[in-house]
Amino acid sequence: MPRILILCTHNSARSQMAEGMARHFAARYGLEAEVHSAGTEKTRVKPEATAVMAEIGISLEGHTSKTLFDLPDPWSFDYVITVCDSAAENCPNYPARTHRLHYPFTDPSGGDLERWRAVRDRMLPQFEAFVRALVQGTPVPPSYDTVPLP
Repeated sequence: MPRILILCTHNSARSQMAEGMARHFAARYGLEAEVHSAGTEKTRVKPEATAVMAEIGISLEGHTSKTLFDLPDPWSFDYVITVCDSAAENCPNYPARTHRLHYPFTDPSGGDLERWRAVRDRMLPQFEAFVRALVQGTPVPPSYDTVPLP
C-alpha cells in the first residue's frame, strides 16, 4: 500500500484539496493507499477549499491543518508531492528516500470562488492521472507546470 504525502506551505488550501482528490480517485480506482497532507506551517483549512470540493462531491469535513510532525511515521512516505513552490524549496530537506514530485498550482487564497474552482479544476486531472498510474503500475506523471491564472 503506497503512502502518499502532499505538501504545501500552510496546509490550508491546495494540499487539502489534493488530499481529498487523491483519496477520492484511490477509492474510485480501487487503490488501497494511505494519503496525508501537511504544511511547513500549521494554520487552518480555508472554508473556500471545503466549499469548492463539496461542489464536486468530495468532502473535506474533518480535515485539519497539520505539519509533517503531526503525521504518523512522517519519514516513510513512498511519494511526496509538493503543490507550491515554497514547499518544493524546503522538500530537498526531507531526509527519507522517496519519489518526489512537484505539481505547482496557483494559490487561490484571496480570490473569489471562481478562482478557487479554476484551481480545483486544474488539479483534478493531475491527481487522477497520478492515482491511475499507481493502479496501472505505469510511471507517475512527471512534475507538472501550470500556466498561472490571470
